[in-house]
Amino acid sequence: MNKSKNLVFFGNERLSSGFQPHGAPTLQALINHGYDVRAIVANYETGQSRNARTLEIEAVAKQRSIPVLLPNKPEEIIEQLASYQPAAGVLVAYGQIIPQSVIDLFPHGILNIHPSLLPQYRGPTPIEQALLDGAPKTGVSIMQLVKKMDAGPVFAWEAVTLSGSESKQELTDRLLNLGSQLLLDVLPDILDGSATPTAQDETKATYTSLIQKSDGLLDLSKPAEQLERQIRAYANWPKSRATLFGHDVVISKARIAKDASDGVLVLTCNPGWLEVMELRAPSGRSMSGADFTRGYKKD
Repeated sequence: MNKSKNLVFFGNERLSSGFQPHGAPTLQALINHGYDVRAIVANYETGQSRNARTLEIEAVAKQRSIPVLLPNKPEEIIEQLASYQPAAGVLVAYGQIIPQSVIDLFPHGILNIHPSLLPQYRGPTPIEQALLDGAPKTGVSIMQLVKKMDAGPVFAWEAVTLSGSESKQELTDRLLNLGSQLLLDVLPDILDGSATPTAQDETKATYTSLIQKSDGLLDLSKPAEQLERQIRAYANWPKSRATLFGHDVVISKARIAKDASDGVLVLTCNPGWLEVMELRAPSGRSMSGADFTRGYKKD
């Protein structure tokens, strides 16, 4: 059995849209625990508005002299990947389909940290969807990659209970750190061949969709509870936008109100009421709903 600790890392650790990771915790943890990360394969195009900033993995790569590969398609670098003689791949938010020809290069496959309790919330936006649904719990899965999206067998799951007030940033941070630790726990058994993954129950599979910028428009004909969840799920991107007192704003924090008088800036929904606690004004400055009302409301 191949007991090599050579790995190739796929992804940028940005598990949700607009998420700002604090470094590259999974990549750094693998290195700190003695794994030899031979290369990093990233999906990154300079000039794309949400990606036009330095990837967190690049700082780690530079410090450790790890090559960063940016192929248009992963199959373009099959020979280079094979030259690293990797035992396994680790994938965290890569953002592209990995073809079977690349998966087959790795004796122990490619392991994916997926931020849901698979087979629930397959697809690109599991964190946002859990928040939108008001799910009582979610979690992370360590899955073996297969050609079909998020359908591979699972080596380990770990659940987290949700309070119903988490921001997307908070939940993503929590799941990324949890997934990193769970991977470290199971990786030795995977590499020595003693771990056996469990097939997913296809009858219980649910799917998420890509988020569009237009999804951020607040529709006050919807229930207040749904809109409060949307504001948390769409924080950072695509953001939750509305027109208040004739001004276009981005609402960053809100709470369910008891009635129209329960707060300073309260929106009437269908049903219910939503108090705007924080927003970004037309000036670009963040402020409280109360300050916005004083500064922008006209009698």
